[in-house]
Amino acid sequence: MNVGGKNVFKPAQLATALAHLREIANRVIDTTSLTVHQLKDQMVHSYGPQAAKGGLTVSLVSFGFKHGVPYDADLVFDVRFLPNPHFVERLRALDGRDPAVEEFVMSFSESRELLSRLEGLLKFLLPLYEREGKAYLTVAIGCTGGRHRSVMLVEALRSFLTGLGLSPIVRHRDLDRE
Repeated sequence: MNVGGKNVFKPAQLATALAHLREIANRVIDTTSLTVHQLKDQMVHSYGPQAAKGGLTVSLVSFGFKHGVPYDADLVFDVRFLPNPHFVERLRALDGRDPAVEEFVMSFSESRELLSRLEGLLKFLLPLYEREGKAYLTVAIGCTGGRHRSVMLVEALRSFLTGLGLSPIVRHRDLDRE
């Protein structure tokens, strides 16, 4: 429809007109739960100076299963088997970036072993994905609410990947949700 010299579409018409773009897109970004600022950060990280260099861009996403699995994730790890800080009164209001939460989660041998195995898996997989020409890899780590265990592990993986010379994009999708 043309109104005042401008094309104006109803939402259904716009969806139909743009439907083919998803099929030809190299990357799809789920903006459902992003703020304008988070989207801007993701765009700068994805298409800014680092992306111009080429190579593999790694995104780490923490999430809560109760809010759904990120549909754009390439690798999804469920860490709900780890002891939950939510049930420790002094830790409940904190999140996985807090040293007390990290200390609690990492005090269990299964947490340390999981982190070690995830690091080993990523160290093995990243060069193979890059060799195959994959430009983006999204690794999603989920716990129940997306506030404690998944956040802590994503932060640990961020440090690990940074140590390998990478600059991962990190998003804690459900950190501010109840």
